[in-house]
Amino acid sequence: MTFALHVYRVLTSALSPFLGFVLSARVKQGKEDFSRRNERMARHLPVLRNNGVLVWLHGASVGESRLLLELGNRLLDERPDLMLLFTSQTQTSAKLMGPMLPDNAVYTMAPIDTPAAARRFIRHWKPSLCIFGEGEIWPNLILEAEKAGAKRALVNARMTEKSAQGWQRFHQTFRALVGRFDAVLAADEDTARRLANLMGKPVVCAGNLKSALPPPSANDVELRRMQESFKGLRKCYLAASTHNGEEALFLDAMKAAPDAALILAPRHPERGPLIEDLLRARNIPFARRSRGEAPNTNTRVLLADTMGEMGIWFRLADAVYLGGGHTPDVGGHNPLEPIRLGKPVVSSPDVFNFANMMEDLSERGLIRLLKTPKAIGRALVTMAPPSSSSLDLLEYEADAPMQATLGAILPLLPEKGLLE
Repeated sequence: MTFALHVYRVLTSALSPFLGFVLSARVKQGKEDFSRRNERMARHLPVLRNNGVLVWLHGASVGESRLLLELGNRLLDERPDLMLLFTSQTQTSAKLMGPMLPDNAVYTMAPIDTPAAARRFIRHWKPSLCIFGEGEIWPNLILEAEKAGAKRALVNARMTEKSAQGWQRFHQTFRALVGRFDAVLAADEDTARRLANLMGKPVVCAGNLKSALPPPSANDVELRRMQESFKGLRKCYLAASTHNGEEALFLDAMKAAPDAALILAPRHPERGPLIEDLLRARNIPFARRSRGEAPNTNTRVLLADTMGEMGIWFRLADAVYLGGGHTPDVGGHNPLEPIRLGKPVVSSPDVFNFANMMEDLSERGLIRLLKTPKAIGRALVTMAPPSSSSLDLLEYEADAPMQATLGAILPLLPEKGLLE
């Protein structure tokens, strides 16, 4: 164990007696769910429904959770005998995951990464394979999984140049943690190069797994209702997965379409009150979805501060402004979902999390990355939908990263029946 890892374990061990106080404070701040405190301390965890091989899949928040859910479903297609455990770090992802779990799966919040909580978690679940999504590197959980003999994989790994430089000072620690993983699969060539440099060995670029995610589904009855009662004969423009400041930018941009219906769907629905304040300050007629307010054809803005309805908003929109590219440290969001639904898409240029994908899509004319409200508004109003030939090619290419990932992960599982 490196000196840095030893220090980390000592410091997080010292935190253990204060976990209750830390979680109580976070509950008061709205950052934790009171009913899930035991999960965060890895106590009183649910019991497995069968004794099959368990695969643990962990992602930070909504995007990673949806990706791992698709990966988990594909694993079950190949190995119906598996039991899946999903964990994440945020309340938003916890609310999303519950209704979407397959039959052979359970969900809990991830434990706080102290040695004691990590040990309880691993001993309770006894995973055969631990799959970490994108950048989830939690030392105590990784070390306890290794001690228990579990295989470990990092999938859809993404690492910015800034993160790589930060890890470079602790490259021996990184090698001690990730270098001993059984599979490390990068989402893009830049990440593969950075990981290879840190680990001192080649890293496979499987491609971005988010390309394999199907567009979110929509309730057809509700879609028709919103089409008739809210959109009507108007054009409709959507600001999807927005962060602080991006709603104001979108509203400024849409001065280019003063008669259009607008939808604001923030990445984090709990920001609804702040966006409501913005709309009131601008004296814009709106309806707030989370309060059950029904918009009509005189409503300028629908504030869609709910979970699980993005499929409706994507289909209702004539064009989409995708958030995350105009807010520091976010790095953009997955543009493929609205594109694959045939929508023109505009985002802002700071999309480092999807740099290679955005560059490729931009070269194909499937997305435009623009800075100013005026340019964004003009593009949303004038862009043509993607051609059928470009969408066919996109569909053909979309599943390759998933197939490469399954090819690397399936051999890490015990043979069917071996533990029965």
